[in-house]
Amino acid sequence: MLPSGDFFRKLFSRAVTARNRPGFGPGRTRDSLIYLKMRSGFVSIIGRPNAGKSTLLNALIGEKVAIVTAKPQTTRTRIHGMVEVPERKGKHPPTQIVFVDTPGIHRPASQLDRSMMHEIHEALMTRDVVLLVVDAVRRQSKAAEAPLKLDRASEEALAFEMIRKLDCPVFLVVTKIDLVPRDRLLPLIADLSALHSFAEVIPVSAKKGDGLKLLLHKIAEYLPEGQRWFPKEQFTDQPERFLVAELIRERILTETGEEVPYASAVVVERFEEPEPGSAGPGRKPLTRITAAIYCERAGQKAILIGKGGSKLKEIGTGARREIEALLGTRVYLELRVLVREHWRDSRVFIESLDWRKQLTDLATREG
Repeated sequence: MLPSGDFFRKLFSRAVTARNRPGFGPGRTRDSLIYLKMRSGFVSIIGRPNAGKSTLLNALIGEKVAIVTAKPQTTRTRIHGMVEVPERKGKHPPTQIVFVDTPGIHRPASQLDRSMMHEIHEALMTRDVVLLVVDAVRRQSKAAEAPLKLDRASEEALAFEMIRKLDCPVFLVVTKIDLVPRDRLLPLIADLSALHSFAEVIPVSAKKGDGLKLLLHKIAEYLPEGQRWFPKEQFTDQPERFLVAELIRERILTETGEEVPYASAVVVERFEEPEPGSAGPGRKPLTRITAAIYCERAGQKAILIGKGGSKLKEIGTGARREIEALLGTRVYLELRVLVREHWRDSRVFIESLDWRKQLTDLATREG
C-alpha cells in the first residue's frame, strides 16, 4: 500500500520545492500552461565514478540535490532532479526535464556494488535521453599526439558497452573543461566522439556554468511532447528525511578516510518537525533529528566516534549546518554509531536503506 499525501507529509516533511527559481517568466501561470504544447521526459546521467555527474546535476538544477565529495562512489542510488526549460521559438516549447543521477559505473565486488549497478540499469530502462559524462581531466592522454584508447577492463569501456545497447539519443557530455588547455581539449573531444555515434557532443564546466544552458535546450529538442511529471515548483522527488541522511553521510565522507566512509551508512530514526507557532519571537522553529551511523567493524566505530567523541562531534556540527540550510529551521541533531558486520553484503539491509522502501514500510506500519 502506498501512503497518502498527508501521510507522506507527516513522515517525510514538506515537499522539496524550488525557492525563487526563475520559471517561465511573468504572466505564465501553472494553470495557463496546461493549454500550451509542451515537452517532458527522463534523462539518465551515467559515467564512471568521479566523472562529475552529481556536480553537473546540482549545477543544472540550481539546487543541491546530490551530495558531492572528492571520493569515488559517493552516489549510491538514483536521484531525480527536475528543471523547467523555457520555450525557445522555432526549437522547442516549454519543457520539463527529469534528470536521473546514477552511481558511477564499475565492476561490482559486493552486494552494495551490485545494488548500485542495478540502479544504473533501472535508470536506463525508463529514459528518453542518456547523458554519458566523461571527465576531460582524466581522459587527457599523457602524450598529446597519442590516440585515445579505452582499457577493456576500465569503467569507461563498460560505459561505452552499455550505451551501444540503447535505442535512444545519447549525448556525450565532456565535463571540467575549465581545467584543460584548449589545444588539448579539442583533440580529446574529437577522439571521444569517434568512439560512438552520439546525438550531440557538448563540453561543459559545471563550476563556471559554461555550456549548461546549451545542454538544457539541446535536451529539450529531443524530448517527446507531454505534460510535466512533477509540479513546476518541485526540484527533486527525494523527501527531506533522505536528504538529511545523505548530508550526514557527506560529512562522513569528508571527515574520514581509508575504508570508513565506504563502510558507513546512515538511517534517520526520528524526524520531528516543529509544531506551528512553537518558535519564540525572532527565533526559528526547531527540528529534532536522530540518526544512526552504521559501520562494519569495531575499529571503524572507534574512528567515527574519535577521542572523547571529537570526530562524531565534527561530523554532527558540519552536517547540522547543511541540514539547517536545507530545512530553514534550527536543528537538534543526535547521532549514534552502530556496528553491523558485513552489511555491504546483506541484501536485506541494503534494501532497507532505500527511502522508497522506508516510505512504504512506514505506511504499512501506520495503516
